[in-house]
Amino acid sequence: MAMLIKNKVYPDCTISAINNFGYGVCRIEGIVVFVAGAVSGDVCDIQIIKTNKTWCVGKIRALRQRSFMRQEETFCCPHGNHCGGCIYDAITYEEELRLKENDVLHALNKAGATGFEVMPVFSNHQIAAYRNKAQYPVSTDQNGNLIFGFYAPRSHRVVPATGCHLQPPIFSNIAAWVCHTATQCKISAYDETSGKGVLRHIYLRCNADGSDISLTLIINASSLPHTHELCRVCDVFPQITCFGYSVNQTRSNVIMGKSFHLLRGKPYITDVLCGKHFHISPLSFYQVNHDMAQALYEKAAELLSDVPYHRLLDLYCGIGTIGISVAKPDAVLYGVEVIEEAVKNARENAVRNGFSNATYVCADAATLAKQKELFGAPPDAIIVDPPRSGLDPATIDAIAALAPKAVVYISCAPDTLARDLVRFAAVGYHGDTIYPYDLFPRTGHVETVVQLSKGEIYSKKVRV
Repeated sequence: MAMLIKNKVYPDCTISAINNFGYGVCRIEGIVVFVAGAVSGDVCDIQIIKTNKTWCVGKIRALRQRSFMRQEETFCCPHGNHCGGCIYDAITYEEELRLKENDVLHALNKAGATGFEVMPVFSNHQIAAYRNKAQYPVSTDQNGNLIFGFYAPRSHRVVPATGCHLQPPIFSNIAAWVCHTATQCKISAYDETSGKGVLRHIYLRCNADGSDISLTLIINASSLPHTHELCRVCDVFPQITCFGYSVNQTRSNVIMGKSFHLLRGKPYITDVLCGKHFHISPLSFYQVNHDMAQALYEKAAELLSDVPYHRLLDLYCGIGTIGISVAKPDAVLYGVEVIEEAVKNARENAVRNGFSNATYVCADAATLAKQKELFGAPPDAIIVDPPRSGLDPATIDAIAALAPKAVVYISCAPDTLARDLVRFAAVGYHGDTIYPYDLFPRTGHVETVVQLSKGEIYSKKVRV
């Protein structure tokens, strides 16, 4: 097969698909070409910018015919061609939801996870300002001023991105103030190549109505300089009720350090989710889309409603949001979480919401089998919400050894969910319906929830 020529423009190419990285896909002279910003049905002239034996990467030089799936440009993000975040910015939202449903189906087929019906992706169709969290990397512009933004695709080059459509407008205003003040104080930006510099990231989180904001500066130093000047941010933006810094002096891509140092305010923000009140510390996990997380947890509660359980284990519990949100009022609640500060939050949140019979353990989920004795009687039901890497085989074996009546699995990665469903089937746990939820509009991510059980599949009783 002949190779395509780098930098050559190939005319009138028809885009046949979009992959889950947001690239349009076409074939030129039999070779697969991935094209950023291209949409299924587009006809365009494509310039080859990277060649490989079996595939190439191209860019659009001229759009000859627009696809009906292509979104009107007035709705597109001004940073869409430079920022690596919104990979589906060029297509209509209806097409995005269809692609995400197909991503789940493809993952199941690829892993050999059979017997599942995948429901249409649920969404509240709020695709702007839905995020309650931002993590801005910091860099320096050509004039020596500190800037914040997002990484360009497949790089760690910071693209200035004020006014991101996915986040509350106040976030970029706060970050701009921090960068301006840090520049005046001659606080340097961290440089990944040299490992030198102080300010690495600006990390913001807010509650549902934006009245409670936490601001954390991630630094490559033992302490934050010029705290007096920087603490003025709480006067300029009174919504900031939690301000501090986290030390991260590692040469890695990890953003947060292992501890949080409070400078002003309280060490948490407060939010209400599913009618429950939660304290959320800066180091703790909390879903970035409040309203869709609430819908997801309501479905998880529905999946548990017909399971005859008294003891519920919340695995990867974070600050306790899922277990506290879905558990029956008289349930005995267990939780396992690896971040100590989150475990502290979970214990306080359980008491705050009337769960007097709750036990939380700081442990890695993989050591669950060794922690069984801490729970007393084993749980009747287990809910898991692992990271994108999913569950390792030891954790699945430990869950099976506890012999719960049902497992409710919340996943943020269809590929690892599908893999784990095959592993669960091998130890006797099966399900029938997967419910996708779009917690991350315009990105390539989709959440799912599914109930697994031994014997009777309780989710057959759940309304669709």
